[in-house]
Amino acid sequence: MPRSRSRPRISSTQPDPRARQYSADRLSPTTRRGPAGAAEAPADRVASRVASGDCACRGSTLAGSDASSVNHDRRFERKRCLGFMSAIIVDGLTQRVHDAEGWLTILDAVSFRLEAGQSAAIVGASGSGKSTLLGLLGGLDVPTAGEVTLFGERLGALDEEQRAAWRARHLGFVFQSFQLLPQMNALENVMLPLELAGRRDAESVAAQLLERVGLGHRLKHYPRTLSGGEQQRVALARAFAPRPALLLADEPTGSLDAATRERIIQLMFELNQEAGSTLVLVTHDEALAARCAVRLRLHAGRLDAAEAGTPA
Repeated sequence: MPRSRSRPRISSTQPDPRARQYSADRLSPTTRRGPAGAAEAPADRVASRVASGDCACRGSTLAGSDASSVNHDRRFERKRCLGFMSAIIVDGLTQRVHDAEGWLTILDAVSFRLEAGQSAAIVGASGSGKSTLLGLLGGLDVPTAGEVTLFGERLGALDEEQRAAWRARHLGFVFQSFQLLPQMNALENVMLPLELAGRRDAESVAAQLLERVGLGHRLKHYPRTLSGGEQQRVALARAFAPRPALLLADEPTGSLDAATRERIIQLMFELNQEAGSTLVLVTHDEALAARCAVRLRLHAGRLDAAEAGTPA
């Protein structure tokens, strides 16, 4: 039997850049194993799927920024990011780990391309490599082989600290378990990424976003006093607060009841459209996946299909 591996703890604002991806080592019947002592040869590279989409940078109705409080270089970087036709280029991405019984192939030569402003769902059975792929897209780990390029930036050319800095400037994260800081109230949780970015208008922007997600009356409430749906709305507000060029979501509705799940889905797509971000989410929910412009279907670590959805 393979060794059990524990999932590293992840910060509520930024995952630990030194931690391995949070699911790469979790095995399942779909994980393919090579012979002990030798790496399994990769399969033929999956041909790149290029999904067309609206690449225009849409106007935003999210909480505005005080022009005097936003660093000019930061504004330029976001404009540069959103100006790229291809937000994500994944080329031959492969991830293997080694244990006493041999090499485990978690992702095998995955290739695809997403355009700026598109939404994409990564779907597949448990253990097919979905969360591992999402972690690699966020630069939480480095692949065994292949390359991830985000808005023209090759993640493989960055060291751990540079990847963490890139995430802080350009990425937002939404987790199934919310990952709110329990010692901070709703307002403070949403303010945190803005304060880390040096925004002097952090409090007003955070308050406006919480009002936007229907929690204007819960600003001073702590996570333990909020329902699951309310916590996820706080998490969405926090993720969109710094106006990320790319938003990554891992099972964002997985722990919610059906009625709350539908409200969160609608809110997530509304906020994403307003911000003009590129959205990539992992989900087992086929109805949610169908609302994305592209569905990337993984099977045993390989990209089995790239399908068009019905964008929300």
